[in-house]
Amino acid sequence: MNLFAFFDTIYPISAKAKEALKQLIREQRHAKNEIVQGIGSRCRTVYLVKTGGARIFYYKDGNDITEHFAFENELIVRAESLFTGNPTSKGIQAIDDTTLLAIDSEKLFQLYDQHHDLERLFRLIFEREYVHTVKRLESLQFKSARERYLELLETTDFVQKIPLKYIASYLGITQVSLSRIRSSLG
Repeated sequence: MNLFAFFDTIYPISAKAKEALKQLIREQRHAKNEIVQGIGSRCRTVYLVKTGGARIFYYKDGNDITEHFAFENELIVRAESLFTGNPTSKGIQAIDDTTLLAIDSEKLFQLYDQHHDLERLFRLIFEREYVHTVKRLESLQFKSARERYLELLETTDFVQKIPLKYIASYLGITQVSLSRIRSSLG
């Protein structure tokens, strides 16, 4: 789906707002496993996945933990850094050959004053991501690992390309437990 057709499904914006936004969008290609934004950096870019997939990750007690996956037409941003300007302990990594649409956040936020429809569009996009995050937390609290895995399968057909260690850490389980769940599903 074309990016602006996707945006129209969320909130249609004017032709002038589209033109202004087009000037900010830069396409970036990242190889499988390439770090898009490193741990300890400041997030100054809003990314939308055009093709492929990416993840937000961090390290805890030496373990690589996946916090979030993003696939086609999904936002990937380290919001705690984007909105505070502070460095973050999380990074963004391509999990396959991935094309991202990168938007400089400072320039985007400056456009809000001139194009209120653009501000509304991105507010709605950020709200959707916030709701997604809350649902993920609730899933970790209230659902079994099997239920969480089935939810992930419903989200994307990209699962076969994601390394098992990333899926297991995302679900909060070991790779052995994930293998058992996968084999039980046939």
